[in-house]
Amino acid sequence: MVQRIVIENCSIATVDADDTEYADGHVVIAGDRIESLGAGRAPEGLTDVVRRIDATGHLVTPGLVNTHHHFYQWITRGLATDHNLFDWLVALYPTWARIDEQMVHAAAQGSLAMMARGGVTTAMDHHYVFPRGTGDLSGAIIGAARDMGVRFTLARGSMDRSEKDGGLPPDFAVETLDGALAATEATVREHHDASFGAMTQVAVAPCSPFSVSTELLREGAQLARRLGVRLHTHGSETVEEEKFCHELFGMGPTDYFESTGWLGEDVWMAHCVHMNDSDIDAFARTGTGVAHCPSSNARLAAGIARVPDMLAAGVPVGLGVDGTASNESGELHTELRNALLINRLGAHREAALTARQALRLGTHGGARVLGRAHEIGSLEPGKLADLVLWKLDTLAHASIADPVTALVLGAAAPVTASFVNGRQIVADGRLSLADEDAIARTTREEARRLAEIAARA
Repeated sequence: MVQRIVIENCSIATVDADDTEYADGHVVIAGDRIESLGAGRAPEGLTDVVRRIDATGHLVTPGLVNTHHHFYQWITRGLATDHNLFDWLVALYPTWARIDEQMVHAAAQGSLAMMARGGVTTAMDHHYVFPRGTGDLSGAIIGAARDMGVRFTLARGSMDRSEKDGGLPPDFAVETLDGALAATEATVREHHDASFGAMTQVAVAPCSPFSVSTELLREGAQLARRLGVRLHTHGSETVEEEKFCHELFGMGPTDYFESTGWLGEDVWMAHCVHMNDSDIDAFARTGTGVAHCPSSNARLAAGIARVPDMLAAGVPVGLGVDGTASNESGELHTELRNALLINRLGAHREAALTARQALRLGTHGGARVLGRAHEIGSLEPGKLADLVLWKLDTLAHASIADPVTALVLGAAAPVTASFVNGRQIVADGRLSLADEDAIARTTREEARRLAEIAARA
């Protein structure tokens, strides 16, 4: 028997290929799938209905999809607040290199909790700091996502270019080439689920051109394709990175990535702020995706990514929180607004992005970047029941007639309900499957413990 949940009397933004919207509509969830949706009330005669939700005053959208994050940074928020990227990394790497399994689990809980209560149903974590002898960090992160009920991609990162090799991380904070590749393969084989509706997937994710060797990039790409998983890294984030690549490799980041096998439909990169026309053309030609992180780019004074030009060229683009040491709010729904506003400061001004384009970046765009647009990212019959009910009838939004504009440009909207696979993970703005207050206490304690350890080092 398939149990049904019926949601009625709501506005709906499906974010399907036609941007179909309903001013007053319904959604029927059957098990873990969207069974039907449309205008007006749900059809009469539905059987096995276990719950009916009167969603008057709400907008229903696909769940938000986060395409770039560093969970461990939850316990180092508010540090190095006036630094550019390279100086910020140099300041924080010595602290990050002293994390352990207990800290990473707590930080993952904090990061996931903040996103989930703000409408994220699919999260990812790019974790690349693996100090020796500190436990099963990948398992700790995956376990936290499982307990929160969030769909999850672990981008198993790595670094092998330390200070002695001209990189930024301290020598004790990196892995060997062979060690990184072996550990990454083991993580994929243990945790990656390639099936439809998978709750956990793994990507191969060497950190960045200035923290990994050419061999790790090249062999990492070969490993990912042999195992049939996606590839993720940082790219073209700052002018300093551009200079670094020219000095070390004799070419810019995009050409360097292409020379190592790092462009393709199975690849997505974070930031991509400093892209010229040729770079954008290369991403469009190869189907390489971008995780746009507007708040982090502003926090670190990296610049304004050319998102309107990327979209016009056909580049897949999603949104990312980035690590909470460079985006202290840790929320993705605020990135809808920031993506629109910051891009309007660029060359395209008021024509840069619309509210609906911003919503698409945070939903279908993110699903496409993660290779899961056939499963999630839009509300359509047969897709997984990952969706959010945003409350828009309070003081903060009630006088904004258009619900999508209210969601994107208005104050952060409360989440009345959030579902993953038809299972409710948020109710009335609170987590359903985890204790927020306990998570807050634990993350505060672990942040203090890490700070004390780093101060003694």
